[in-house]
Amino acid sequence: MAADRKATTQWHGDLKSGSGTTALDTSGATPPLSVSWSSRTEGSQGNTSPEELLAAAQATCFSMSLSKALSDNGNVPDSLETSAVATFSLEGGAHVSKMALTVRGNVPGIEEADFVKAAEAVKDACPLSKAIAGNVEITVDAALA
Repeated sequence: MAADRKATTQWHGDLKSGSGTTALDTSGATPPLSVSWSSRTEGSQGNTSPEELLAAAQATCFSMSLSKALSDNGNVPDSLETSAVATFSLEGGAHVSKMALTVRGNVPGIEEADFVKAAEAVKDACPLSKAIAGNVEITVDAALA
């Protein structure tokens, strides 16, 4: 099984003073999202950035993969809350240098050490982690809620 997902960005102007919108074409889940260079380097100002979208995708992918791993071992989570922080760096050329995941779980019947072990294993195994492996340092801070 393969699934294609499509997003489209329209950009106007030069990099520093220009702006654009990104649409989630496949799902249409949100209205087009505004993007700008300053939203990447200074502050969001109501706009998003590729790094924020990557962080959202990583948090979602990680949560889904951790849910599967826990459930496969008989520990179905009541809830998982994952945040991801993508660090955008200009040193050495513009790049994402780090993805810091924080997950808190409510998982009946599991010991904290086993939860942490599962989170560490999934950190490198979820599809988005595999996509950025070797280019972005991925860390995880896992604990039961």
